[in-house]
Amino acid sequence: MPLRLWQRLFLVLALLSAGALACFVAWQQLSFRRSFRDYLDRVALQHLQEGAARLAAHYAQAGSWDALRRDPARLREFLEPGFGERPPPREVPPGPPPESDAPPGPGNGRRPPRPPRPPLPEPLHRVLLLDAQGQRVAGNPRVPTDAFSVPVLLGERTVGRLHMAPLPALLDDLDRGFAAAQWQDALVVGALVLLGALALAFALARGLLAPVQALAAGTRALAAGDYAQRVATDRCDELGALARDFNRLAETLEQNRNARRQWGADIAHELRTPLAILRGEIDALHDGVRAPTPQALASLQAECQRLATLVDDLYQLSLADAGALDYRFERLDLAALARDTVALQAGAFGAAGLRLEVEAPASAPVRADARRLAQLLDNLLGNARRYTDAPGRVLVRVAASAAEVVLSVDDTAPGVAPAHLPHLFERLYRVDASRSRDSGGAGLGLAICRAIVDAHGGRIGAQPSVLGGLSVRVVLPAAGAAP
Repeated sequence: MPLRLWQRLFLVLALLSAGALACFVAWQQLSFRRSFRDYLDRVALQHLQEGAARLAAHYAQAGSWDALRRDPARLREFLEPGFGERPPPREVPPGPPPESDAPPGPGNGRRPPRPPRPPLPEPLHRVLLLDAQGQRVAGNPRVPTDAFSVPVLLGERTVGRLHMAPLPALLDDLDRGFAAAQWQDALVVGALVLLGALALAFALARGLLAPVQALAAGTRALAAGDYAQRVATDRCDELGALARDFNRLAETLEQNRNARRQWGADIAHELRTPLAILRGEIDALHDGVRAPTPQALASLQAECQRLATLVDDLYQLSLADAGALDYRFERLDLAALARDTVALQAGAFGAAGLRLEVEAPASAPVRADARRLAQLLDNLLGNARRYTDAPGRVLVRVAASAAEVVLSVDDTAPGVAPAHLPHLFERLYRVDASRSRDSGGAGLGLAICRAIVDAHGGRIGAQPSVLGGLSVRVVLPAAGAAP
């Protein structure tokens, strides 16, 4: 069975911990052995210097090395007892220890007897004494002359030199036992540290991957359609950021699902109304309830036109969502376009009892698609004409600056409550009966306007108008300005 991710992470951490501890223990033991031998050599060198001082005193008294040449074993007399080694064990008299009421120990001034030590190597085996000419006087002739040494000085004159070979290994069983005890202690400490590291690695692996498991479970829930799934976001690291991103994703998916459901219900409702009217009119004509008069046919044509407009608007929005709306950007004058559009629609506004006016500078250049901007103006003016009470007024303003061009369409009463303003550009959104389906709109015109403005890199918004109604404001980048 393949290992899970937390198990792999635990094994990696465990192997790293074990390898690091093994390397550390091995290095520590090697360093200890080398340092221990160096320490013994330094102690021996210190004694060697003291022996050199005594040899200098002997040379000053004898005037030569002849006595030592004749009896090289006397060199030991000038070296401290135990030079290069530990002092020999204290002699313990044979027989049972004297009786005492108190047990042996430091409390009664007595020490327990120590076991006898094996004989230590003679210091002469590691020492060589040379005279001023480099000739051997006493000591082991196999001691290398490049070993560390100390001079034998008589005043400022060098009369000889003591050489000492370094320790080839630990001296005796006691030294080796001490080193073995250090090795055992290092193994015990290493094992304890390793156990602690393994426990910490286990907890760390499970703790780090617990949020990942929660995210995996949440992802499976999202894949199954449960968009209400959320994960905990109480962490401050990258996993916490990932959890917050997951929650935002789930929230967005839930909102999109709800919007899709609402969108489908609204479209079905919008299509149902003209189809029901058409069906009723046709059934009435078929049953002879109504005569096929020009008025009846005109009513059927109006409903067909409303249905065709709705389908066309839906098609335009679907193209906008897919990014498939055709745009041909070129430099054009938005002020001239506004004046031309107002001139074309002034008659229709007049027939509706509304006065249509325009305020625009001589020129307001933008880089845009002329056909789409004309569609934008037609939708805004059609919305104003449909929802403005007669007699009323609709004012189109164009203002230009070096960075942007502002187009606004203001109308008179009725207005829109501030709570509804942020939702006016949502699809199939209606405010109240004053702006209802009875006026002929399907609630898609402003949504199409927003799609056109977004494609031009601009922004669109609604606010109360100074004329008492609604003001729709469109901001587009000026020609030559960064969008």
